[in-house]
Amino acid sequence: MPRSIARNTRVDRDALVEFLRPRHRVVLTTTRSDGRPQSSPVAGGVDAEGRLVISTYPERAKARNIRRDPRVSVCVLSDDWDGPWVQVDGTAEVLDLPEALEPLVEYFRSISGEHPNWDEYRQAMATQGKSLIRVTIDRWGPIATGGFPARLAD
Repeated sequence: MPRSIARNTRVDRDALVEFLRPRHRVVLTTTRSDGRPQSSPVAGGVDAEGRLVISTYPERAKARNIRRDPRVSVCVLSDDWDGPWVQVDGTAEVLDLPEALEPLVEYFRSISGEHPNWDEYRQAMATQGKSLIRVTIDRWGPIATGGFPARLAD
């Protein structure tokens, strides 16, 4: 069986956003108060402005960390373990209710499409006191796939 060769593909911002849109498996990395990384596996989407969006609660470590230091890194994975992935670095902000309500609707749409009852969804978000993390993309690495170095190709 031929060996799969690792690949790195550099893309522009538009191609990056198109790569991100269908991928919702995300590892968000923030910085703890002691300077060490804190990682959270989360569901993520892309809003109309091309920002990564993540739903959370205001008391979660990721939200507290972002309020203190907005620099984040996000690893966006494909559904297949061996599929392509990319690391994105950005500046995050945490939106709380009531400001977060309509962006939470857009977050849901970016991942799941239309909700059967938007009034019910909005009420659930308000009742749960949800927040939204919004990441403005500052830079990104190449879209990568795992595999062997090219020197080991058959």
